[in-house]
Amino acid sequence: MENENEVKEEIKKENKLPPISSIVIVVSLVLGAYVYTIRLKDKETLWHPARLNQQQQSEASLRGGVELPVKWDNLGVQMIDAGVIDKTKFESLYAGRGGLSEADQKLLSSGNNGNLVINSENSGVMLNMLWAFGLANKNPIIENGPMMDRQYGGAGNFASTGGWTLAKGNAMDHYSMHSFVTLTPEQQALVERVAKNIYRPCCNNSTYFPDCNHGMAMLGLLELMASQGVSEADMYKVALQVNTLWFPGQYEAIKTLVTSQGVDWNTVDPKKILGADYSSASGIQKVMSQIKPQEQKGGGTGCGA
Repeated sequence: MENENEVKEEIKKENKLPPISSIVIVVSLVLGAYVYTIRLKDKETLWHPARLNQQQQSEASLRGGVELPVKWDNLGVQMIDAGVIDKTKFESLYAGRGGLSEADQKLLSSGNNGNLVINSENSGVMLNMLWAFGLANKNPIIENGPMMDRQYGGAGNFASTGGWTLAKGNAMDHYSMHSFVTLTPEQQALVERVAKNIYRPCCNNSTYFPDCNHGMAMLGLLELMASQGVSEADMYKVALQVNTLWFPGQYEAIKTLVTSQGVDWNTVDPKKILGADYSSASGIQKVMSQIKPQEQKGGGTGCGA
C-alpha cells in the first residue's frame, strides 16, 4: 500500500463505535506503532490470514476449507476492470507474503470461477476481495443506512472506506457505484434483515453498519448469497463459519463458554451466536470474563488488516 515499507501488517482495535473523525485509532505495526485517524487519510494495511480453529463444522473439515454456496464467476475481473481493485497494487501487497496462490490469481483474473472456498490459508485474501465487493456494489444499505448518517461526517471517514487503498483512485470513487449484483426487493429485504443480526468481535455494530473491513466484507457476502438463492438459515450458518476463520480465537472462546454450559456446539443456533450477546466487541469481552483465564486465547480481533 503506497510505499509504507512494502507490506506492513497491523492489527487495529476499535474500542468505541461508530468511528467518527475524532476517534484516534492505535495501530500496531511490525516496525513499531503510530497513531492516525481515518479522516486524515492515513492508510490501513490489509489483513493477514487468520489462524484456524474449529467452528460449526469439524476441525478437520474447516482445515480443508469451507465451500461457500456462492459462485464467484468473473467478479474479480469486473472489479479490476472497474478500478475497484488495482491488480498491480493487489499483487504487490501479497508479493511480500509469498505471493498469491494459483487459486487466488484465478479469482482475480478468470471469468470461469465456481463456488468460493475459504480456509485458514486464504481467509485474508477472501476478506479483502469481499471487502472490495461490499464497498463497491451498489446497495441501499450503504447509500441510506448508518454509514451515511451526518453525525459521522461522511461515509469516507470509516475504516471500511478510508482503509481500502487497493483501488484506482479514491475508495469513495467506487462507493456503491457499480452494479455488479442487483438484488430483487425480496432479496434486499432478506439482506437487511440478516445484516442487522450479524456482529463481529472487533466492533459493536452489526453488518448493517459496515464501518470496518470485516463488516463490509460480510455485507458483500450476504449480497452474493441472497442474489444466488441461499436461504436465510444457511446465510447465518455460512456467516458463522466465515466469522470463525476471520476471528478464530474469539469463536474458540465462545465455543468454550457454550460447551461449558452443557450445550452441544453442533446444535447451537448460528443466529444466536452471531448476535450482539456473543459476537460483538462488548459481547466477546463478556464471554472472556466468564471463562477461565488459562482458556482465554486471542487472535483475529483486529478490524484493520
